Amino acid sequence: MAEIQNTTPAKKEASQDFRDIDVESLGEEHINLVFKLGQENFGVDVNMVREIVRVPSFITRVPNAPAYIRGVINLRGTIVPVFDMHMKIGMAGHPLTDEARIVVISVNEVTFGMIVNSVREVLTIYDSQLEVATKLSSAIDRRYVLWVAKPADDRLILLLDVSNLFELDQILEDSE
Repeated sequence: MAEIQNTTPAKKEASQDFRDIDVESLGEEHINLVFKLGQENFGVDVNMVREIVRVPSFITRVPNAPAYIRGVINLRGTIVPVFDMHMKIGMAGHPLTDEARIVVISVNEVTFGMIVNSVREVLTIYDSQLEVATKLSSAIDRRYVLWVAKPADDRLILLLDVSNLFELDQILEDSE
């Protein structure tokens, strides 16, 4: 019983410290879907995510499409192009596992899927946890990365610029 009495005040102090954090000092919050590609963590704005689906056993190839376009799938009557994220950002490919998913993104009425190794979580990231991606020393093209997030758990999460990554401005211009 003596142990319980000694640990109780510590628990109260820890919870009190959490309540003392000034959330406003952290800056604006950004809610991101975090996923894995290889050993790296990436994130996209959760407001762009339409849904997350299992990778089907068959993806229809598109003739003469760039190598990073895996093909198209029929998602409840809508044809959705699917991109292989490893190839698109210049990473070595990984075989698909049971954890692989297609993250379906919708931006300005353009809908497409991204194959990722696994979806990890939805995470709130604050302005104070963001650093400019120019310090990035990676094989990934810097124009595809908006920010590098450093959440409290010491991970690094590369926040992707989906519009640049998939050249959405050009696609929208071509469709007009």
